[in-house]
Amino acid sequence: MAGIVVVFDFDKTIIEPDSDNWVVVELGATDLFNQLLPTMPWNSLMDRMMIELNAQGKTIEDIEQVLRRVPIHPRIVLAIETAYALGCDLRIVSDANIFFIETILDHLGIKYCFSEINTNPSHRDDEGRLKISPYNDFKSSPHGCINPCPPNMCKGMILERIKSSVAKEGKKRMIYLGDGMGDFCPSLKLEEGDFMMPRKNFPVWNLIRENQGCIRAEIHEWVDGAELESVLLKLIEKIRIQESSVQPLTVDCKFGSIPMAAHDSRPHVLRVQQ
Repeated sequence: MAGIVVVFDFDKTIIEPDSDNWVVVELGATDLFNQLLPTMPWNSLMDRMMIELNAQGKTIEDIEQVLRRVPIHPRIVLAIETAYALGCDLRIVSDANIFFIETILDHLGIKYCFSEINTNPSHRDDEGRLKISPYNDFKSSPHGCINPCPPNMCKGMILERIKSSVAKEGKKRMIYLGDGMGDFCPSLKLEEGDFMMPRKNFPVWNLIRENQGCIRAEIHEWVDGAELESVLLKLIEKIRIQESSVQPLTVDCKFGSIPMAAHDSRPHVLRVQQ
C-alpha cells in the first residue's frame, strides 16, 4: 500500500531486548555500566562504554557477534516482510544507533525492507573502536521538546519531518509502533485516520492510558511478536478496504501468506539466531 507509512521503534519493538543493554550484558560490562549510569545521559554513556570495552580488548567484531545473537520473535520478521511486500513504506525511529541496528537487520536479511533509519550516528574511529554520537547535539542545539524525550532525540520531531517529506506524494496514513517513553511524543503527532500501536504494559502504553484524550489516532495495543503481526496486518487491510473498492485481502497471520502477486520477486531467507 503506497499510501501507508509504518514507523517502527527498534528496541523492545522489533527486537525483544534493548540493544544497548544486550551488548553491555553479553560483554560482561554490567557493573561498570551501572556505576556510570547516574553520571551522564544514556546516549553519552553508551559512547563511553564503547571506549571502556575497547580498553578491555573487546573489538567491533565482538560486538557484531553479540548483536547477531539478539533475541527476536520470528513473527515480527514475517510481519515486516509482509508489510513491505504489500507496498508499505517502512521506516525506523530509534534511540539505539546505526551500527547496532544495521548489524541486526543485515543478519536477519530485512534491511532492504526499510526506506529510512533515523537513529544515533555511529562509526569506527581511527583507534578501531565504535564511536556513538547523539542524533541531536543537545549541548549546542537542544531540541526543546517538553514531552518525556531524551535530550539527544525527540521522536515527535522526526515523525513530523517524515510526515512533511511524504506529504508531496499525496495523502498518507501512518502506523506507529513503539514501547518506550520516547514513543509517546510521536503518538501526539499522529492524526485522525492514523494508528498508534503501543506495546501493552510498557511505558508508552501507560502514558497513553493516562493521556488518552490527547491522542487523535486509533490505539491498538499488542503484547508480543505474534500479536504485533496480527494487529499490524489487520490495520493495513483496514486501510486498504477504506481507501479502495477492491475485495478484502485474505492475510493468514498463522502462515504469513499473502497473494503471490504481492510478494517481492526475489527469495528471502529467514535467519533468526536465538
